[in-house]
Amino acid sequence: MNFEEGSPPGPAHVTRSTLAAALATAVSLALLALVAVPLRDSVYRAVAGTIGPSPLAPLAAVVAEKGPLVLVATFAVLAVRTWQRDRRAFGTLVAGGAGAVVAYLTSEAVKLVITEPRPCRASNVTTVLECPAIGDWSWPSNHSVIAASLATACILAVPRIFWFAAPVAVLLGFSRLMVGVHYAHDVLSGFALGVLIVTTAIVVLRPVVDRVFTVPREPERVP
Repeated sequence: MNFEEGSPPGPAHVTRSTLAAALATAVSLALLALVAVPLRDSVYRAVAGTIGPSPLAPLAAVVAEKGPLVLVATFAVLAVRTWQRDRRAFGTLVAGGAGAVVAYLTSEAVKLVITEPRPCRASNVTTVLECPAIGDWSWPSNHSVIAASLATACILAVPRIFWFAAPVAVLLGFSRLMVGVHYAHDVLSGFALGVLIVTTAIVVLRPVVDRVFTVPREPERVP
């Protein structure tokens, strides 16, 4: 796959500058997660403790539990449209989807190593959702990993969807803090993991996917 400098002429192209921006986003999110660690209890009490007894609680619960379906549906719609209209964008989406699976499995593996207890078990805050069972660990947030992974795959395949997919992913991730089942650094770490793995997967897998779907190579540009 050719990664071109500058702005892409169409949604199928993934430029070096776009990839650099995605990786910079992952690093920034990881740094924010580190900053959030010492503030985790105060931020948790401020957010979850405010949402729990408020009229916003039912809405937060719906977003936290059903919200990921919005990005799943977005991914599916883009898959159909790009298959019909733009096989290069479809290839990016397929590679990103594979990366999303890897990101989720990585998140599950990390949970088993870190074994951070859920904040709802370490606090007396009234939460919107029931606290997950003991052994269902907190760091990182799987929902945040999934949201960031799907959003990244969609954005790198069809950049113009950024203004929809990115805010939705952020809302879905932080809804897990609002309903009381995650710390802020769980969410931010999940975002970072999802963006990093999906971006890497697209770089590694796009050439393979292009060959599978027989996407013709573009002619070399004459300087």
